[in-house]
Amino acid sequence: MSLTPGVHHLEANLSLHVFDAPHPGPTALIQAGIHGDEIAGVHALQELLEDELRPTHGRLILCPVMNPPAYRARTRAAPGGLDLNRCFPGDHDADEREYRIARRFMDLVEDEKPVLVATLHESDKRYDPQVQPSFGQTLVYGVQPIPAIVQGTIDALNRSLASDEERWAPQHYPVATSSTEVIVDAIHCVGICVETWKGFTEGRRIAMQRMVVQILLEQIGICQA
Repeated sequence: MSLTPGVHHLEANLSLHVFDAPHPGPTALIQAGIHGDEIAGVHALQELLEDELRPTHGRLILCPVMNPPAYRARTRAAPGGLDLNRCFPGDHDADEREYRIARRFMDLVEDEKPVLVATLHESDKRYDPQVQPSFGQTLVYGVQPIPAIVQGTIDALNRSLASDEERWAPQHYPVATSSTEVIVDAIHCVGICVETWKGFTEGRRIAMQRMVVQILLEQIGICQA
């Protein structure tokens, strides 16, 4: 699947927004809503699209709602369906919708080969290194050493805290069956799961997700000043 700039669909209501910059550069893919009860990332990408976020270099692909039925139900998986984040690399011929969507998404990343794939998530638990698992307010990565973009983004986020409770941390927590890990193994990109803590208001979580996306794109060189 080789994409031209514009809006494309993996299925009728699953949209991809593709933007090419006037200058050459890398490709980044940012996705939200793979779990339907994690809404801040969905709203963050929708707001960034409304605000006409555009790359200055390279290519930017945004997928605001990866799992529309789950998002409408505000449940982790679609009613009666599977956890889409555990269906990768997928299967075009599967009976289950989630496996078919996962395979189409894998085709996309294998064709586009983005240098960065970021998935926007949320967590019920605030991160505590003594509590496993806990994820809120972390950038989760699955390879060692830590990718430079992870620490650079953490540092930038922590210079913009509304309170010390918002402090971000990197977390090495590889999950072999997650979409991000499968994609990293397939194309050797930087893969990051962004996890805001649901203890904050919805508006603040959306603002933080927006901030993460913008900093990541600056760090990778796609949105340059």
